[in-house]
Amino acid sequence: MSMVKESVDVDVPLHAAYNQWTLFEEFPRFMEGVDSVTQLDDRHNHWRTSIGGVSREFDTEIVDQLPDERIAWRTTDGDVEQKGVVTFQRLDDRHTRINMAIDFRPEGMAEKAGDVLGVVDRRVKGDLERFKEFIEQRGREEGGWRGRINPG
Repeated sequence: MSMVKESVDVDVPLHAAYNQWTLFEEFPRFMEGVDSVTQLDDRHNHWRTSIGGVSREFDTEIVDQLPDERIAWRTTDGDVEQKGVVTFQRLDDRHTRINMAIDFRPEGMAEKAGDVLGVVDRRVKGDLERFKEFIEQRGREEGGWRGRINPG
């Protein structure tokens, strides 16, 4: 497994950043290579991606979600093996730090080479920067889900 850790500071309150992030079906608006995310229920999502000419589908399960603090997930089925966590840290009343850590297993020679060259790190950093632009342009969230999902 390989690990990616990236963070970004956004100029919106903590609740706005967290609430927007819980709208998983909006991820294609700021995540490069994500074609669609279908939320199946509170815990499960189905993803379709196209990265470097390779299309993949996989399912994820949210294993821990604590409003305004963190969302942790893992893949459960499909072409991708990963797990990760995104955390939200209040900097002040109008600023939030978003930290993301992802463990993933690169498949095939191209993905392994891309991992060594830092392609995944740059993609995650770019996604966080696009989220920053996305939420800051609006100044507020478009909705959100504030339920609690307990680990285990």
